[in-house]
Amino acid sequence: MAVIVNALVGPESDGLRLDTFLASVDGCPSRSACAKLVAAGEVTINSTLATSKSETVCLGDRIQARVPDPEPEDGALAPNPSIALDVRFEDDHLIVLSKQAGLVCHPSPGHVDDTLANALVARCGYGHLGMLQGEDRPGIVHRLDMDTSGLMVCAKDDATQKALQDLIRLRVLDRRYVTLVHGYVAPDSGTITTGIARSRRDRLRMTVSDDPGAREAITTFRTLERFEAGRFDEGFSLLECHLYTGRTHQIRVHMRHAGHPCVGDQLYGRGDDRTNMGLRRQFLHSWHIRFDHPVTGETIELADRLPSDLSSVLESLHDRSMGRTQAGEKICPLLVTRS
Repeated sequence: MAVIVNALVGPESDGLRLDTFLASVDGCPSRSACAKLVAAGEVTINSTLATSKSETVCLGDRIQARVPDPEPEDGALAPNPSIALDVRFEDDHLIVLSKQAGLVCHPSPGHVDDTLANALVARCGYGHLGMLQGEDRPGIVHRLDMDTSGLMVCAKDDATQKALQDLIRLRVLDRRYVTLVHGYVAPDSGTITTGIARSRRDRLRMTVSDDPGAREAITTFRTLERFEAGRFDEGFSLLECHLYTGRTHQIRVHMRHAGHPCVGDQLYGRGDDRTNMGLRRQFLHSWHIRFDHPVTGETIELADRLPSDLSSVLESLHDRSMGRTQAGEKICPLLVTRS
């Protein structure tokens, strides 16, 4: 069985590649799957058979695609198409997306079919994702904590997944985060290098440790902007953090260790809603990512503005700003709408 999908090219799609346009049409599969439909002779443009996935569509073109029903794929995870994915880059090998706060990356106790992995299965199919992390983590290259938002990379095959993990291991997949922390951070830049291990007192927490089993963790930071103390707080500092390693909760643990926990952090921070500016999740956002595509060699560089809950906190601190640093003058306009 198959479904016939008809679409009219509007002004916003004029000049797009055929496979890119098809992937944006309701009822059509992913871009890579749409490319295969073109190759299989299942797509027409103005009743003429399309011959190349890369040909451009023009305003007013009538596109028709014959989309077969997906074949069932056995896998450990059920697809969940109801989870919205904010995709910023996609090709046949990988996806870069902006993960929303509150979304768990892969199944864990209490989260069975409502994770990013379930959404990836729905988008790509279980058999079209890298499986090196295990059958319950299809496509996952690196993780963001449930309440951390922002950019992350997912892989569509094992070779790409391994190559991306190698880039992380070699510290050439550049990941930068923005966090608002409690207190006045005096230096404009710095490096925090410690061991990190799971806490012996609370298995949900990680802690700085010099135990031989602790794993090395390196975080560099640049101060972007500082905010004066208010009546009920000690002031705040906005930082950009650069990960050289990817330990669990690394930035959150390092900021607590430095005496400047992330605002809103319910595990490592301060529980007072007033001093947390009413924020109920850590102010931590993966805002920038840069790497060389392991297959095409293309440099992928993407930036992601702060979501509304975090940008509104910064806006509420606007009148308390002590000024931006040189780095802040460059970066802050890319994070929020105010200059």
